Amino acid sequence: MIRVKLIFLLFLTTLTGNLLAQDCAYPPLVEIPDGATATLDQMVAAQGNIQTFIADMTDYQDCINNALEVAGDDATDEFRAIMIGRFNAAATEIEAVAASFNEQIAAFRAANQ
Repeated sequence: MIRVKLIFLLFLTTLTGNLLAQDCAYPPLVEIPDGATATLDQMVAAQGNIQTFIADMTDYQDCINNALEVAGDDATDEFRAIMIGRFNAAATEIEAVAASFNEQIAAFRAANQ
């Protein structure tokens, strides 16, 4: 029984070490101004911030892929499911931020015709 616990502890330590080595930091959400009241400078600044956010999210997704590669065949199904869920959530958030910003661009244009 002790041997099983030691093997499990070794496995857990190895997996935790791999996760720590692949510290995938989730980028902070970007603020999108209200296009109906924002200035041109605010919209341009937001565009730059969103481009940075998307690049950071892409780096986050790359980190997730790397963590999966490092784990290789030793990765549990649960670990794979969690990492794939995180990857997909990041993709969904990128799409949502882009769609929201596009809505605010339309509002900005409508308010400034």
